[in-house]
Amino acid sequence: MKSNNSNILKYCVFATGLSGIVAEYILATLATYFIGNSIVQWALIVSVMLFSMGLGSRLSKYVRKDLLINFISIEFLLSILVGFSALIVYTTVSFSNFVPIVIYILSISIGILIGMEIPIVIRMNQDFQSLRVNISAVMEHDYYGSLVGGFFFSFVGLPLIGMTYTPLVLGMVNFLVAIALIVLTYQSLSAKQKRTSLVMSIIVGVVLLSGFWTAKPIILFGEQKKYKDKIIYEEQSKFQKIVLTEWRGNYWLFLNGNLQFASFDEPLYHEPLVHPAAKLAKTPKDILIIGGGDGCAVRELLKYDGVESISLVDLDPAIIDLANNHPVMLKINEGSLKNDKVDVFTQDGFNFLDCDTNFYDVILIDLPDPRSVDISKMYSTEFYSICYYHLRERGVLVTQATSPYYSTAAFNCIGNTLRAAKFNALPMHNQILTMGEWGWYICSKRYSENQMKTILQKMKFDDIETKWINNEAMLQITSFGKQFYNKSNDSLKVNTLIDPILYRIYLKSQWDLY
Repeated sequence: MKSNNSNILKYCVFATGLSGIVAEYILATLATYFIGNSIVQWALIVSVMLFSMGLGSRLSKYVRKDLLINFISIEFLLSILVGFSALIVYTTVSFSNFVPIVIYILSISIGILIGMEIPIVIRMNQDFQSLRVNISAVMEHDYYGSLVGGFFFSFVGLPLIGMTYTPLVLGMVNFLVAIALIVLTYQSLSAKQKRTSLVMSIIVGVVLLSGFWTAKPIILFGEQKKYKDKIIYEEQSKFQKIVLTEWRGNYWLFLNGNLQFASFDEPLYHEPLVHPAAKLAKTPKDILIIGGGDGCAVRELLKYDGVESISLVDLDPAIIDLANNHPVMLKINEGSLKNDKVDVFTQDGFNFLDCDTNFYDVILIDLPDPRSVDISKMYSTEFYSICYYHLRERGVLVTQATSPYYSTAAFNCIGNTLRAAKFNALPMHNQILTMGEWGWYICSKRYSENQMKTILQKMKFDDIETKWINNEAMLQITSFGKQFYNKSNDSLKVNTLIDPILYRIYLKSQWDLY
């Protein structure tokens, strides 16, 4: 009997270990989405929760009696806090600007409750096993549960269940642990404890079930509050939050709350990204695109009859799926990713190119801004050096490079990094109505910066159907006035894997001026 009771407690610890680690990941994901800077937020959330678990362990010593009922009460409370964590955050978004405070209060509260669990279980288990076996067995099952929780969040929770229902599923884990303990120990409970546990079971069960019923409309309401226009599509993929909005027949694509393009002015971005490079390369046959999973850059490249192959590498399969199947995206990109000339690879661009054996006439880098360490590596000297190796002698590389005015130091840092990788790098810019003044670098092995500028300013596009770009536009996008703004020393720096300074420079940008 003692062995059975001990095993029951260990299974409970396994389940709570699973739930606890996933709760950390849920809150870290929410913090990344609503606060930004994924590396910092994940580090802070995990650290704050571990600290709070320490506080919970300390507080557990004040629980002197009724250990079982107190443990059950903790599980019920955790089931509510964990299960409704996303709903609480999204509701906060709808009505206030205190989202960071709410996320960290939830982290501390859940961390304290998780921290109280293990010491209480160890004390309950001391009647069944020696101290040596007791502590090792309880901690072992908690860590095993954490491992399973990590796999669950990575491969089931986030990509398949999504942030709408994953917290509620985790809340049910804590709820079922409490219910199992009540059922298995019911005969040994006092009459008062039986009444209390039954009332708590009914209340918490009803609340959790109502959460499954109300979760989606609440989260959609909170999501909608972040955007001016009607949301017509939203998905939390394994890598990012994808939102598509609509207003008067125009569409906006957002990734993690950051605008990627608007349908009515996206040619002002994609035509400068593609056509100067394609023309400068003269006869581009083999082309590589890193990013660009929306298919708009591919659409522009397919206007060149000489193009034989386009390899597109994007990290997120959800973006590719959206571009290939959503009617709005198919209308915008003209079904470009379905073309026989296009091969799509869903993997990390750095790793893809590092293992690639092919060479290219044009390399286009169409990635989000370097606002975090993980994205910043795609703007590093090391990555650009790999691109240099894979670019043919007459080839051309173009990378988006954020705003030359609102993020001047970051823009200049990208240019310095490209030159450190042996490229001749010429800056370009254009006023995009929905994004402000935007910038790119067009790079060559063969032509100097002055030579590229001369060729580009004489460039014509009479043989290609374009909506905006022409010779007059080329004069504009290759011309800069004197730099009288933001003459920071950061502009002189180079971004590397060892010293990823670009994202820190970018975070000091003056976007509030836009």
